[in-house]
Amino acid sequence: GVGMGMTAPVSITVFPDEDGSLQQKVKVSLRIPSQFQANPPCPTDEGIKIEEKQGMTIYSTQFGGYAKEVDYVNYAAKLKSALGSEAAYCKDFYFCNGYDPPMKPYGRRNEVWFVKE
Repeated sequence: GVGMGMTAPVSITVFPDEDGSLQQKVKVSLRIPSQFQANPPCPTDEGIKIEEKQGMTIYSTQFGGYAKEVDYVNYAAKLKSALGSEAAYCKDFYFCNGYDPPMKPYGRRNEVWFVKE
């Protein structure tokens, strides 16, 4: 019953196929604001779960504009190429992150994260 407003980033966990395209299965995560973290509100929808994420080290790349799936796939491929074969990271999934509300036309921030193993 309490409005929490926009949180950032909105993080989408995606699962790439071998060709780099994304599977239909995704997981959308929103950060719970600090004042609610000690005692988060109970979801009224069974499809919503509260999870605590452990600390992680990530490899990241940033880009602007209104991000579409193709943008995330392309920047994930660029990040993979930049890391080369020596960097150890999880290849089963990665995170697509957006930091801005839809009505912000300029200076938008998007990121792709790979989780370091």
